[in-house]
Amino acid sequence: MPMDVSTPLMISESSPSSWRKFPIKQQPDYPDQHKLEMVEKKLCGYPPLVFAQEIRDLKSNLAEIAAGRGLLLQAGDCAESFADFNANKIRDTFKVLLQMAVVLTFGGRRPVTKIARTAGQFAKPRSADMEEIEGVSLPSYRGDIINDAEFSPGARIPDPERMLEAYHQSASTLNLLRAFAQGGLADLHQVHQWNMSFVEASPARERYLKMSERIEDALGFMEVCGITSQTAPSIRETQLFTSHEALLLNYEEALSRIDSFTGRRYNCSAHFVWIGERTRQLDHAHVEFFKHIENPVGVKIGPDIEADELLRLIDALNPDNEAGRLTLIIRMGADKIADRLPALIRAVQSEERNLVWSSDPMHGNTIKASSGYKTRQFDNIMRELQQFFAVHQAEGSFPGGIHLEMTGEHVTECTGGAYAISDADLGTRYLTQCDPRLNGDQVLELAYLMADTLKPAKAGLE
Repeated sequence: MPMDVSTPLMISESSPSSWRKFPIKQQPDYPDQHKLEMVEKKLCGYPPLVFAQEIRDLKSNLAEIAAGRGLLLQAGDCAESFADFNANKIRDTFKVLLQMAVVLTFGGRRPVTKIARTAGQFAKPRSADMEEIEGVSLPSYRGDIINDAEFSPGARIPDPERMLEAYHQSASTLNLLRAFAQGGLADLHQVHQWNMSFVEASPARERYLKMSERIEDALGFMEVCGITSQTAPSIRETQLFTSHEALLLNYEEALSRIDSFTGRRYNCSAHFVWIGERTRQLDHAHVEFFKHIENPVGVKIGPDIEADELLRLIDALNPDNEAGRLTLIIRMGADKIADRLPALIRAVQSEERNLVWSSDPMHGNTIKASSGYKTRQFDNIMRELQQFFAVHQAEGSFPGGIHLEMTGEHVTECTGGAYAISDADLGTRYLTQCDPRLNGDQVLELAYLMADTLKPAKAGLE
């Protein structure tokens, strides 16, 4: 792949900076504006984290998914941490993503495009500006790119220099991911052996064993036909893209670049960026910023949006109806999605809008356990996913993707699953910086269960 030479955008240029003239939510109040400007200028001179051609490759993949010829798997950390940054954690999440992708590819008979929530997922929206503990009130923790999770006055002061640390950690993460993807860790045979180990140890072993044996037979057949890791690069290598919620616009603007090959503007902090449910107002800064970048973009959609507002949002973010440009990430909750989603699908279909539908079954199903921990129940996550696919099938639409907060670590943050994590177990390994994540066993279980759901969805479109 040719390495395009991209030029940074100066902060004074009007188009990428136009968001500064609009109302904005979920932003920190930096006490030292001069320091903020110096950090932004420094980031403007740094190399891009990703390249324009990689971004165009992803957009092409998403165009295929929008047409029903692929599946999107977007998954990773709720919020990345400076303190918890290490190679093993990156490797373990990468491995689980690959394991899920193999199962979903086999079940859906479609190529799976893998996008990790990593190398930039440092900022988090919060429900309140202030947090109170035992009568002490401090500014809320907004992610390591902004302030520190430690509950102390000094730690909660927004510090723009954290953007520089976020950039360097993202660069290191990307470097390692590219090495994993091209250096043999992605070999299909090895990934399948990891899956077999998961199946053998699972309490639901018999439920998943048949599919694993069929995958093993398929790999054996390919070997007999001469398609091996030595003869076919696609067996031993993979392509992995990165993504994050583009919440801190100072950082996102500073890492935007003009591609020297095309003259178009790309946000080079990630291949794919999205706008959250709390910041998708049509007349606000985040939508304005997204109008001026060429990346494929997503927007989180909750249960309260009406069809006409959704269509206006689609037109604002994808005015040319470009295939692969826009992904709607649906996050409604297991109890609401069946009622709220059909009307939105019909509105989009009637206007012939070109986009990818993806399901985020995590955020609409967050509850507070009796133990006091914020958690999500595996059964509710599965129920929302299954309803998402069923509604699309009933409406003659294609359910294009799955969007999960997960980790390869053995955490106890979501209840349920084959290992029956209970409320009482949550405190055992509750490690998240913000929201509860599925652990490696839970997301693999989900992939095996979803593989069955993908078959009728595929059949209904052919």
